[in-house]
Amino acid sequence: MSTPASSGAGGASVLLVGVDFGLPHFDGELEELGLLAQTAGLNPVARLTCKRKAPDAALFVGSGKADEIRTLAQMHGAVEVLFDQSLSPAQQRNLERHLELPVSDRTFLILEIFAQRARSHEGKLQVELARLQYLSTRLVRRWSHLERQTGGIGARGGPGEKQIELDRRMIGEAIKRTRERLSKVKRQRSTQRRQRDRRDTFTISLVGYTNAGKSTLFNALVKARAYAADQLFATLDTTTRQLYLGDAGRSVSLSDTVGFIRDLPHGLVDAFQATLQEAVDADLLLHVVDASNPHFPEQMDQVQRVLHEIGAADIPQLLVFNKLDALDAGQQPALLEDQYEVEGQMVPRLFVSARSGQGLDNLRRALSARVLEAQEDMTPAEAAPLQAQED
Repeated sequence: MSTPASSGAGGASVLLVGVDFGLPHFDGELEELGLLAQTAGLNPVARLTCKRKAPDAALFVGSGKADEIRTLAQMHGAVEVLFDQSLSPAQQRNLERHLELPVSDRTFLILEIFAQRARSHEGKLQVELARLQYLSTRLVRRWSHLERQTGGIGARGGPGEKQIELDRRMIGEAIKRTRERLSKVKRQRSTQRRQRDRRDTFTISLVGYTNAGKSTLFNALVKARAYAADQLFATLDTTTRQLYLGDAGRSVSLSDTVGFIRDLPHGLVDAFQATLQEAVDADLLLHVVDASNPHFPEQMDQVQRVLHEIGAADIPQLLVFNKLDALDAGQQPALLEDQYEVEGQMVPRLFVSARSGQGLDNLRRALSARVLEAQEDMTPAEAAPLQAQED
């Protein structure tokens, strides 16, 4: 099935392709891939979906459908084709030859967005490591943006070494250097966490699907100015601020983390381990959900999957269903606080609008209650620093 895409402003024209293998989370409208493309600065001009029982080993979609993709791309003037699923290096190479156009997949698109958005030194290192790991399996010259060492061919490999071997050696060394630099950043962050632990700071991390409104909620709670926008992956770098809770009589540490997404590249999860460590080490997770998104149950499942991957699945959660202001009158909840089942367990849920402020006082009270409960469970020695803070 092919459909024209609403033309956006600027950016290279791209054709979106999705293959339905019968999995429950298939995005028949390619809505999320379109948002990802726009976030990367591209302009989706047409969309094509098809059904298959299994991927074609050579062309992923088969030769007949590949011919249809080529015709549709020519018809709409697309200069690149984006697949909603991950392609193997061989499939990507064969498709580019068949279509005579550059071909990228969802994984590469997410990596490109992260590369554009990372701001901190740590974030840039994490993105670069993920990109290097992805590109190391791709076509020769896919990593031509990396700078070669002066005299590299003569000094390293000699005249008999093939270009592809030089490329592999170069990217392997770049991965090693980036890992070493990232390891140093991790050690620094670990030292900061230990200092925070010694102060017995109660730590809260915001987690959730991308564009659930985490940064808007973060700004509303701590009166900060962290970047927030109605787009995917508006936040890539962890931001931490102190949040004073009047009912608890003390401050807590609140962190805004990168949003999760369906089929988040495993290499990206690994590379962002240092940033996601804020969630792993938290005392409480605020799982922010876009209540206005009809696919929120699937998005919640994706978040839980990533939390399992990074070892944060057992940390207590408080569900925050955000964007009350975007719900129609008939969709408004009868109560602003109830219980919701997550992986077989009932978890407290609160409804808020970070944009309008509705429900935020209720959220602050719930956070204060959690802090006081944790304080009651402490030994006298552990509670002493907190008592001093209150005094």
